[in-house]
Amino acid sequence: MSRGPDATTLLERRLRIAAEAVGVTIAITASDATPWASATFNGARHRLTLVGEGAAFKRWVAALPDIDLPLRGHLVADLVVRRAVAGESVVVLEVLTVEER
Repeated sequence: MSRGPDATTLLERRLRIAAEAVGVTIAITASDATPWASATFNGARHRLTLVGEGAAFKRWVAALPDIDLPLRGHLVADLVVRRAVAGESVVVLEVLTVEER
C-alpha cells in the first residue's frame, strides 16, 4: 500500500502551483532533504534551487516567505530565500517542514 508522495515532492508541486497562479514559470534545478526532529516534531529540512526570469519572478520570490503553501500531512514551518548568484534569476530556498499529527 502506497503512502503517497513525500514532503519534498509535495513541496515542489506546491511551489509550481503557487508560481503558476501568478503567471510565473519556474524550474526546480536541484532539490534535497534531510530528516529533522525536535523533542515534539518530526520533519525535514529542504534545500531547493529555483530558476526564473523577469520582474514577476522577483516579486513572487520576495513574497514567498509569506505565501501559504499547504502540503497534505505536513506544515511549512519556515521558508528562507537565499540568492544563489549575483543575479536574481537563481535562488535557493531553505524550507523546514513538519509532519502533522
